[in-house]
Amino acid sequence: MRILLVDDHAVLRSGLRLLINSQADMVVVGEASNSEEGLERARSLGPDIVLLDISMPGTSGLDVIHILKHDLPATRVLILTMHEEEGYLRRALASGAAGYVPKSAADVEVLSALRAVARGDAYIHPSHARLLIEGILPTQGSSPPQDPYASLSEREAEVLRLVVLGHTNSQIAERLFISVKTVEGYRARMMEKLGLKNRAALVRYALQRGLIREGE
Repeated sequence: MRILLVDDHAVLRSGLRLLINSQADMVVVGEASNSEEGLERARSLGPDIVLLDISMPGTSGLDVIHILKHDLPATRVLILTMHEEEGYLRRALASGAAGYVPKSAADVEVLSALRAVARGDAYIHPSHARLLIEGILPTQGSSPPQDPYASLSEREAEVLRLVVLGHTNSQIAERLFISVKTVEGYRARMMEKLGLKNRAALVRYALQRGLIREGE
C-alpha cells in the first residue's frame, strides 16, 4: 500500500517513515508538512492512504478530508492526532475519515490501523471506541428521566384537570370535599412538579399530554 504522510512535525514523519518502510506490504511515497502541500502531493501521487494530522498550519485537517474525498475518492484518509476528545473524533468520521488513531498509540496500533483501512475497514482506537459508546449509551446504573406527570399523586392529577377545566379553588374544594387551603397546597405542589408557572402554561401542557381535548 502506498502511503502519504501529512504532519507538521518532521521528527514524527521521520519515525513514521522508518516504521512504515520496514513493513513488506507498505511504503511511504511522499511527505508534506502542511495541508496545502499535502493536498498538492496527494493529487500528484494518488496514494492509497493519506496519514493525516488534524491540527496543522493553514487549512484545517478536517477540511482536507472533505477535499480529498471529493478529488480522490479512491484514497482513504487515516487520522493520526494528539486530539483525543470525542468531538474531534465525530467530526473527522463525519467528514469522511476511514480511521482515527491517537499519537499516543503504540507503533503496532498505527500499522494495524493502516492495514485495516487498506482492507476497506474503518479503524477506531479502543479508547476512542469507548468514547463513542459512552456518547450513545446511558451511563451504567443510570435510569431514564422520569416523566414529571408520573410523579403527581392521584389527587394532584385530579386537581390539575379541574384547574385546566376552569374551576376555581373554591369550586374544586366543594367538588372534592376538601378545604380551599388544601386545594391550594395540591395546586402549588402540582405546578412545582411540572415546572409550570401559571394556568395558561398548565392548559398547554394538558393539551399536549392529551389530558383534555380542545373545546372541553
